Amino acid sequence: MGRRAAVASSLSSALIVGLVVWFFWRAPNGANVRHFFLDPHSFWINLTGDPSRSLFSILRCFETNVWMFMLCEVLVLIFGLGLAWLRLSRTPILAPLRVASAIYTDVFRGIPIILVLFAVGYGVPGMQAGWISQRTPITYACATLVITYSAYVAEVYRAGMNSVPNGQVMAAKSLGLSDVQTMRRVILPQAIRNVIPPLLNDFISLQKDTALVGTLGIVEANQAAHVFGSMEFNYTGYTVAALLFLALTIPMTRYTDHLIAKDRRRRLAGGAA
Repeated sequence: MGRRAAVASSLSSALIVGLVVWFFWRAPNGANVRHFFLDPHSFWINLTGDPSRSLFSILRCFETNVWMFMLCEVLVLIFGLGLAWLRLSRTPILAPLRVASAIYTDVFRGIPIILVLFAVGYGVPGMQAGWISQRTPITYACATLVITYSAYVAEVYRAGMNSVPNGQVMAAKSLGLSDVQTMRRVILPQAIRNVIPPLLNDFISLQKDTALVGTLGIVEANQAAHVFGSMEFNYTGYTVAALLFLALTIPMTRYTDHLIAKDRRRRLAGGAA
């Protein structure tokens, strides 16, 4: 039965893809669309670059997207955890910081990231506030990504921490553990395991949003495609950039689905027991 279902699924998928390709190929203006977005010669130039015409290699520029994503991911994990801890703290002396962290998460989850990029990338240098206004555009771009995504990740962390049964927290207290020890030894190990799938979803979005940093003049994959399009009046570069992003995000998406399915099986097995 499983084999028949797999064959039926494969045939239906192939049929749908075939219909899409047929429609794309038979559309009245399909030839022009294929020329502007799928031209093989332009595809190769975009992929490898052409220094003689000052055309960037999108593959090389994509390295900027990748290292920005990796750096910002680490910083977001750390900063987001700090925000979540502040939101859940009950120490009276931290009350002002608790309120500030709540306002922070509300504000930066509500503002589109492109507007934060403009505010940080153009506003901070315009302040002429010493060294903080003299950083490179890529520094402001990374700061924007960290500022914005930390607000999302903090809420993911907070949900995971709240999912830990209160009885375990009370048991830790009865053993004489301090608040910090309870958080480190009891709450965080369970919370992090529960929030790995949603965290990976946020990081897939973070990887895609690195394409926005070109608005600050940084030459990454999307900006390199834009340069080619403005010079050659051909937009195959956007197709190249899209495929590169897909090559990175699809494996991450499948791995996230695998973790979600694994967690679901574990919970069902626990419930059956």
